[in-house]
Amino acid sequence: MQFKIRTSPFFNSSNSVRSIMLQVLLALIPGTLVMTYFFGWGILFNIVLSVFFAVSLEALALLIRKRPVLVFLGDFSAIVTGWLFALSLPPLIPWWIVLVGIFFAIIIAKQLYGGLGYNPFNPAMVGFAVLIISFPLEMGLWLKATSFAEQSFGFIDSLRIVFGANMSPDWDAITMPTPLDAVKTGLLTGMDYTEIVRKSRYLSDSFSNTWMWSGLAFAAGGIWLLYKKIIHWQIPVALLLSLLFFSVVFHLYSPQHYASPVLHMLSGATMLGAFFIATDPVSASTTPLGKLIYGAGIGVFIYIIRVWGSYPDAMAFSVLIMNMAVPMIDYYTQPRVLGHKRKVDL
Repeated sequence: MQFKIRTSPFFNSSNSVRSIMLQVLLALIPGTLVMTYFFGWGILFNIVLSVFFAVSLEALALLIRKRPVLVFLGDFSAIVTGWLFALSLPPLIPWWIVLVGIFFAIIIAKQLYGGLGYNPFNPAMVGFAVLIISFPLEMGLWLKATSFAEQSFGFIDSLRIVFGANMSPDWDAITMPTPLDAVKTGLLTGMDYTEIVRKSRYLSDSFSNTWMWSGLAFAAGGIWLLYKKIIHWQIPVALLLSLLFFSVVFHLYSPQHYASPVLHMLSGATMLGAFFIATDPVSASTTPLGKLIYGAGIGVFIYIIRVWGSYPDAMAFSVLIMNMAVPMIDYYTQPRVLGHKRKVDL
């Protein structure tokens, strides 16, 4: 009788790349539905276009690189990248801007580095950063948040705007600044934070703060990923705690000049970034201590850029900055091998 002899490791993990990406997509559904309810069909159009462009460009790049197309497309990583990228875009943004951003995300930030597993930067955030720098006006056109039944544009009208079919709405009448943008602009003009909140319905009435409900929905999806052990707790916890710490300290120091911690935690891309973007297994730190440093660093940069930088929401830039620091963080935070002293060459 012959016995099969296998070498270590003997651990068997059921979490393939495909299954992990599927779990992430499922966890994104609650937040996506909430955003669609408040901002209309444009959110879904962004997702469909972004995913289509991401998959198409990935397939094209794989063909050029002579890689098995179906094998790599089957891991669903391009779909996750496209979905996350789409959630960062304003609704009803022109289709060609979506294509430009996805091109930089998939071709430049991912495939030119060798594909999944080799990209040092988060692809979705690279695409977003390119767009926010290149097209700041279009990237700031967020619709006024209302219930789905009260949306100004139905399915057909939204489709015509996205594809530029001879329909140019009065953007000043149908758009509004995001809570972070409204606070930042008000503070720059010399208004007190309490005055800004009092004049803004979406800030004074927490139940009308659509970004709060979106953030809570993405947080629920992120907690589910933690429960399923798809992501580790260190990055989101460190990110949220560091952002909370600085927002509390500065708000207590001067409530008139610094926004409340609630605004920082539940507005913008805080929850989406903490649980879905910063936790990217390829571009994030991989050591236990390194993940804490990496997440905390993102939280610090988010606060710095939001308060003193040029952009009201800083998730993309903060993630990309810490992506650059990942090799150094991982190098100096390697855990000690059992039976050996940890030695780091300076």
